[in-house]
Amino acid sequence: MTRCPIPYVPEQGKQALAEMAGAGGALAPPIRDLIAGTAGSSPYLAGLIARENGWIVPALADPEGALATLLAGVPVHPPDQLETLLRRDKRRLAALTALADLGGIWDLKAVTGALTGFADAAVQAALRALVGAEIGRAKLPGMTPQDAETGAGMVVLAMGKMGAGELNYSSDIDLICLFDEGRFSEDAYHDARAAFIRVTRKMCKLLSGITGDGYVFRTDLRLRPDPSVTPVCLSMEAAERYYESVGRTWERAAHIKARPCAGDLAAGRRYLERLTPFVWRRYLDFAAIEDAHDMRLRIRDHKGLHGALSLPGHNLKLGCGGIREIEFFTQTRQLISGGRDPSLRDRETLPALAYLVAGGWVEAPVATALSDHYTALREVEHRLQMINDAQTHDLPKSDAGFDRLARLMGIANTQDLRDDLLTRLHAVHDLTEGFFAPEQRSPALTPDAFGPAATALTTKWPAYPALRSQRAVKIFKRLKPEILQRLQRAAHPDEALAQFDRFLVGLPAGVQIFSLFQANPQLIDLITDTVTTAPALASHLARNPGVLDAVLAGDFFAEWPGCAALDRSLARRLDAVSDYEGKLDEARLWAREWHFRIGVHHLRGLIDAPEAGRQYGDLASATLAALWPVVEAEFTARHGPAPGRGAMVLGMGSLGAGRLHAASDLDLIVIYDAPSEAVSTGRRPLATRPYFARLTQAFVTAISAPTARGRLYEVDMRLRPSGQQGPVATSWQSFVDYQCTQAWTWEHLALTRARPVAGNMQLGADVEGFRTRLLQQKGGLASLSDAAEMRARIRAAKPGTGLWDAKLGPGHMLDIELLAQTAALLAGSPARDVAGQLRAGWVLGWYGRADCDALIRAYRLFWAVQAASKLLSDGDLDLEAIGIGGQQFLLHNCGADSIEGLQNRLEQAAGVAKAVIEAALATSPAALREETG
Repeated sequence: MTRCPIPYVPEQGKQALAEMAGAGGALAPPIRDLIAGTAGSSPYLAGLIARENGWIVPALADPEGALATLLAGVPVHPPDQLETLLRRDKRRLAALTALADLGGIWDLKAVTGALTGFADAAVQAALRALVGAEIGRAKLPGMTPQDAETGAGMVVLAMGKMGAGELNYSSDIDLICLFDEGRFSEDAYHDARAAFIRVTRKMCKLLSGITGDGYVFRTDLRLRPDPSVTPVCLSMEAAERYYESVGRTWERAAHIKARPCAGDLAAGRRYLERLTPFVWRRYLDFAAIEDAHDMRLRIRDHKGLHGALSLPGHNLKLGCGGIREIEFFTQTRQLISGGRDPSLRDRETLPALAYLVAGGWVEAPVATALSDHYTALREVEHRLQMINDAQTHDLPKSDAGFDRLARLMGIANTQDLRDDLLTRLHAVHDLTEGFFAPEQRSPALTPDAFGPAATALTTKWPAYPALRSQRAVKIFKRLKPEILQRLQRAAHPDEALAQFDRFLVGLPAGVQIFSLFQANPQLIDLITDTVTTAPALASHLARNPGVLDAVLAGDFFAEWPGCAALDRSLARRLDAVSDYEGKLDEARLWAREWHFRIGVHHLRGLIDAPEAGRQYGDLASATLAALWPVVEAEFTARHGPAPGRGAMVLGMGSLGAGRLHAASDLDLIVIYDAPSEAVSTGRRPLATRPYFARLTQAFVTAISAPTARGRLYEVDMRLRPSGQQGPVATSWQSFVDYQCTQAWTWEHLALTRARPVAGNMQLGADVEGFRTRLLQQKGGLASLSDAAEMRARIRAAKPGTGLWDAKLGPGHMLDIELLAQTAALLAGSPARDVAGQLRAGWVLGWYGRADCDALIRAYRLFWAVQAASKLLSDGDLDLEAIGIGGQQFLLHNCGADSIEGLQNRLEQAAGVAKAVIEAALATSPAALREETG
C-alpha cells in the first residue's frame, strides 16, 4: 500500500470492520485502515464490502491472483446462471479494483485494465450463450454449436475507453455489433441478420438490466453507423459502405480505439484493416483540428459547459481543461499524422502521447505534463464514481461533497484538493486550447498595403476552385491576414502577391492546405519563398499540395540520407501497400516529396547546384531500384519467374553519371541473361525474348505512365544497341557481341557514363566489369576524328538558343561532355562524372592542367545555370519571366553579383572551353601518340 483513504464517516468504517471480523476475517493493520477509510467515505463500497466480505479478505492477500481466478471463471459459467453469476463477479471486481486503487496497490493502467478485461470476458460469455441458443433453435443456417465460440460470424467491437483498455470505474461500454455476411448464402442472409439483431438486443439486456443482484455494464450502441435508422447489428459490408461514403471525422477518431473484443475476432480484425484508409488518411490531415474544435464546442453547447472555470459542479471529463481535452488533443494529432506514421496508431492515450513525442509531433514537456494531468484527473474521476456507483464526471457542488471526495482520496485538507484540481484544469486548458483554437497571429492587413493592382487581384480569389466550399472560405478568412502579412515582408511584395495568386488559382481544393497553413504558419514563409523565386516549383506544389506533408516531418531539413537509405525508405512504403496500382501511386507520392525537398533545399541555399544534381541522381536511382522488384513480382505472378539470371537496368547519360536536374528524363538500357530457348513456367508462359521485352515495357510503363498521381520520369531507351530498331531488352551475350564488333564510337562514348541501377546486381557487376575492359580495349586514337565529326553534327542539328542555353552551344555543357567522354575513352578510364573524365584526358597528356581546370570551371558554371533554370521554369530560361526573385536565386546559385556580370562570366567561360575543345579535337592521332609515348 502506498496510500489510504480517510473515513469521512468513521462509524461506517468501524461497522465495516466489525462485519469483517464477524465473517472471520483477520486483517493486518494497513488493510484494516484501507477498509475503514473506504467504507467510511463511500456508501456504495461499504455495501459491496458488507456483501462480499467473505471473498474480499482472501482476495486482498493476492489481488492479482484473485483477479485472474475471477476472469478465468467467466467462460465456464452455465448459460442459465450467467445473468446472476456475472453480476456477482462484477460486485467482486468492483470491490477488488476499488480497494487496490485506493490503497495504491494498482496504478491507473492496472485498474482500467482489470475493468476492461472483465468487460471483454462478460461480453464474450453473453455472446457465446446467446448465439448458441440461436444455433440450437436453427435460426442461424449452416452454423453448428462449435461456431458459438466465434459468434458464428458476429463480432463485437469495443469502442471508446473499452476499446483502449481504459474503462473507468462506473463506465458504460460502447459497442458496435457487426456480422460477416460472407459466412452466409444469399438465401440465409436475412435469417442470419434477424438472429444477430436478437442476439444483440438480448446481450444488452443481459448486461445492463438492473436486477436484485445489480447490473454488469450499461451498454451503448450509438457509435454504430447512423444509429437512428440502422439496426443494432448490421453487416460489415453495410458498415463499410457507410464509412466510405459519409463517414465523418468524429467517427474516424472513434475508430482509433476500436478493437474486436468478442465473437469472430479474426473477422473483426480484417474488417478494421479494411477501414484503415478511412481512419488513417495518407496525407497530413490538419483539417481534423477544425473538426475536433467544432466537436468540442458542440459538446460544450449541448452540456452547457461554457463560462469561467469554477470547481463546484465542474465536469472533469467534458469541461474546460478536462480529460476529454487531453484525449482530443492526442487523437487529433494521431489523425493528422497517423496516415504517414503507423507507429502513432495506438489505442491508449498515454502510450499514444509517448509515440507522438518520439515522432516529433508533440514536444516532450507538453506530453509529460498532459500525461501527469490525465492520470491525476482519471483517478479523481474514479473516486467520484466510487462514492455512489454513479456514472458521473461532475465535481461536488457542496463543501460537504468536496470533503467526502478529499477523504476518499486520502487528503486531510480539502483546500489542497481544490487547489490541485484548479491548477491542473487551467494547465490542461492552456496546453490544449492553443492547438485547437490558435489566436490570430497577425494584425489585420488588407490588400491596400500592396500596390494598386492588389485589390483587383484579391477580389478574384473567392471564385477560385480552392475557395468554393464554405469550410475552405471560413478557414481562409482567418488565414488571409497572416498570408498578407508575410507576403508584405517579401523583398518585392507586389510580385510576391502576384505569384501567390498564381499558386492559389492552381489549387484544386483548399480545406486541407489552408488547415495545414493555419496549424503551421511557418509554411506560409516557405510558400512565399517558393512562389516568388520558383514559379514552376510553386505550380507543381499547387497541383500536389500533399508534398508539404514531408516539410513537417522531423527530417525534412536533415542531412541527405543517400541512395541506399532512400531505396529502403521507398521499399518500406511500397511493402505497406497491397495492390500493384497502389504501389505505383505510392512511389509517385514518395518521389514527389523527396523531389520537392531537394528543390526547397536548393532554393534556400542549403545545398548548391552540384549537390542538388547528386541528390536528384540518388533519388532516381533509388526509385528505379525499389520499383524493379515490384514490377518483377507483378509480372512473375502472371508469367512465372524470370528465366536464367533475370535482368538488370543500366542507367545511361546523366543518370549513369549520377547527376540530374529537376526536369531530367532517364536514359535506360535493360540487359538480361537467360538461355534463348528457355520458357517461363507461369500461368501464361513466355519464351525468353518476349518475356524480357514485355517485362521491360512493364517497367517503363510503371515509371513513365501517368496515373492519378502523375508520372515519375520520362524514359528514353534510344541508347540501347541498334537504337529504336533494336529490341527493348537486350540479351547479355548480344550486348557483349554488339559492343565488341558492331558498336559505333558514339555508342562507346555513351558507355563511358553507364551505371547499373536496378535489377540483378550480380549481372550488373558483370556488365560493369565488361564496360571497364571494353573502354580499355576500344578507345584508341581513331576515336578522335569520330568525336570531331559527332560534334559537328550536333552543332548543326542543335545549335542552341543563345548564351542562357546552358546545354547547347559552343563551349557549353554538351560540348564539354563530349570532350570528357572522349577523354575517358582515349584513356580507358572507368570515370563517369565529367570532372573525372576530363582529368583522365589531362593525365593522358591530351591537354594541359590549366585547360582541364578551365573546362571543369566552365562546366560547373553552366551546370549551375542549368540546375537553376530547370528549377525556376518549365521552359527555356527567360530572365524576365522568372522575375526578380528568380534572378536573385540564379545569381546566388552561380556566385555572381549581377546579371551583366554573370553574362560576362558565361561568355568568357564558353569562349575558353570552345578553344580548348577545338584544339584538343584537332590533335592528330600521331601527335597524341608521340606526346603520350
